[in-house]
Amino acid sequence: MKISGAEAVIRCLLAEGVDLIYGYPGGAIMPVYDELYKFQDQLHHVLVRHEQGATHAAQGYARATGKVGVAIATSGPGATNLVTGIADAQIDSTPLVCITGQVGRHLLGSDAFQETDIIGISTPVTKWNFQVTEASQIPEIIAKAFYIARSGRPGPVLVDITKNAQFDELDFSYEKCTGIRSYVPVPKLNLDKVAEAAALINSAKKPFIVFGQGVILGQAEAEFKAVVEKSGIPAAWTILGLSALPTDHPLNVGMLGMHGNYAPNLLTNECDVLIAFGMRFDDRVTGKLSTYAKQAKVVHFEIDPAEVDKNVKTEIAVLGDVKESLAALLPLLDAKSHDAWHNEFKELSKVEFDSVIKEELNPTNGKGISMGETIEMINKHSKGDAIIVSDVGQHQMFACRYAKFNSTKSNITSGGLGTMGFALPAAIGAKMGKPEREVVAIIGDGGFQMTIQELGTIFQTEVPVKIVVLNNEFLGMVRQWQELFFDNRYASTKMINPNFIAIAEGYHIKSKKVTQREDLDAAVAEMLASKDSYFLEVVVEKENNVFPMIPTGACVSEIRLS
Repeated sequence: MKISGAEAVIRCLLAEGVDLIYGYPGGAIMPVYDELYKFQDQLHHVLVRHEQGATHAAQGYARATGKVGVAIATSGPGATNLVTGIADAQIDSTPLVCITGQVGRHLLGSDAFQETDIIGISTPVTKWNFQVTEASQIPEIIAKAFYIARSGRPGPVLVDITKNAQFDELDFSYEKCTGIRSYVPVPKLNLDKVAEAAALINSAKKPFIVFGQGVILGQAEAEFKAVVEKSGIPAAWTILGLSALPTDHPLNVGMLGMHGNYAPNLLTNECDVLIAFGMRFDDRVTGKLSTYAKQAKVVHFEIDPAEVDKNVKTEIAVLGDVKESLAALLPLLDAKSHDAWHNEFKELSKVEFDSVIKEELNPTNGKGISMGETIEMINKHSKGDAIIVSDVGQHQMFACRYAKFNSTKSNITSGGLGTMGFALPAAIGAKMGKPEREVVAIIGDGGFQMTIQELGTIFQTEVPVKIVVLNNEFLGMVRQWQELFFDNRYASTKMINPNFIAIAEGYHIKSKKVTQREDLDAAVAEMLASKDSYFLEVVVEKENNVFPMIPTGACVSEIRLS
C-alpha cells in the first residue's frame, strides 16, 4: 500500500491501539493533521490550549490507564512547549510518545522559520528520541518508539518528523516492535538473590517495607499485598507509590518523606532490614543520605540497574520485573505478625494525630477552612473511589497525606519534577482515560493560573472533571519556607488573584465559591453529584502550614511536628 508519510503516522498509531491523542496544530505538522481529519472516526484528537497541556494530559491518561499517552505538536515553539511535560514524564517514569513536526530536510540547520533542534533539546529528558527525514523510516521508528516507551522502566520518547517525510510516499507495512538489539528493558531475575533476600527478611526483628510507583507500573499490586500480608511487615509509600496498597489497609503505615507521616520517617532509622520495592530513594524520601537508615541492611527490588546503589548502598539487590520478583519471593517468606514492632508505629501515629492531624482535619482554633479538612470532606463524599490529581505545593502534600484510596492508579501527581500547572490538564487526560471514575483535581491558586487556559479544553470537550482550587492567596509552600527559615520575609509569594468564579463561568463551567466552613460539606456534595464539569473554589487559611516536616538536608529522624 503506497501512502504518504503523514498517513503512515496515523496508521502506525492505529496499529498500536491508540484512540486518543492530545495536540496543537501548526505549519510543520500540518500534513499529519490533514490525514488525521480523514480518520476522525477512529482516532480522537483533543485540541489543548497550550502544548504543555498536551503532554500533561497525555501523562494523566497514561497514569490512569497504564497505556502509552500520545501528544503531538508542530516545530519550534510547539515542540519546545512540550519539553516540561516530557521532563516530568521522564523523572516519573510515565510512558509517552510525543510526535513533532520539523522543517523540511533541506532546511535543517539553516535557522528556518520555526526550526529548533528538538532532538538536542529533548535528549536529556527522553528515554529515546529520533529525527525522521525519510518517509520510509516512519513505521519502524514509531514501532520502536512505542516499544521503548512502554517496556521496562517506562518513559517518554520523542519522534521528530521533517515535513518532506510527511509529504513523501512509502510502501506501507507495519510490524510492532518486540525487541531491540542491545536494549534489555527487564533484567533476568536471579532466583538466588530472591532466596538471599527472603532469608534476610525472615531473620529480621524490625523489618520495614518502603514501596514506590514501580509496584503500580509493574501491575504487581496483588502480589505486593500478598507479600505484605504474609510477612506482616509494616509498609510505607512514596507519593507516587500511594494507592498501590489501599490507604486503610492495617499494614499500611503511611507516607514517607519531607511531609510524610511521623512514624515511618522516624522508624526508618530504627528498622534492622529495609526492603524497597520499585522506588529510587529520592532525596525527598531519604533526607540527609549520610544518616539515612545506616543501622539497616537494605534489600532493593528494582527494574532499573542504574537506580541500585545510586543513593543508598544495598545489602542485596534483586533486579527484575517486580511482579515476577514478588511472585518468587512470596513462597519463601515466613508468615509473621511483628506485633511489638507494629505497636511502635501505632504509638508514634497517635503522637502525630494528637499534635497535627486532629486539629488539621477538625479545626477548633477559630481560623479559616484548612486544606486538610477540605480533603477529608472530599473523602467523605467520594468514599475513597475517586482519582485525585494534585498539583504541586502545600495542597499536594495535604492531598497525598489525607486522601483515601481503595484502588490502584488513583493518585496522580507530579513527583520528581514538581511541575506547577500539572493537575488541570492531567485531570483531563485521567478522566478521558477512565470515564467511569470520578476525577478530582486539587490545585493551588498559583499552579491553577499556570495552565488555567485548559478550562477551554474542558469546555470544548465537555469532559466532566471536578476542579477544587484551594485559595490561600499565597504561593503556599514557598511562603511556609519563608516563615520557617527566612524570618517571615514573604518575598514575591503573595498572590493578587482574579475572580476565579467569573473565569470558570466564562468557560460555561458550573462554579461555586466557599468561604465559610459550614458551607463546605454541601458544596463538595454538590460538586461530586454533578454529571458535568464543576469548579469549586475554597478559600482556605492563608498561613496554614503542612506538618510534619523534614527540613531540606536534615535527617529523617529530625522530623518536626510544628
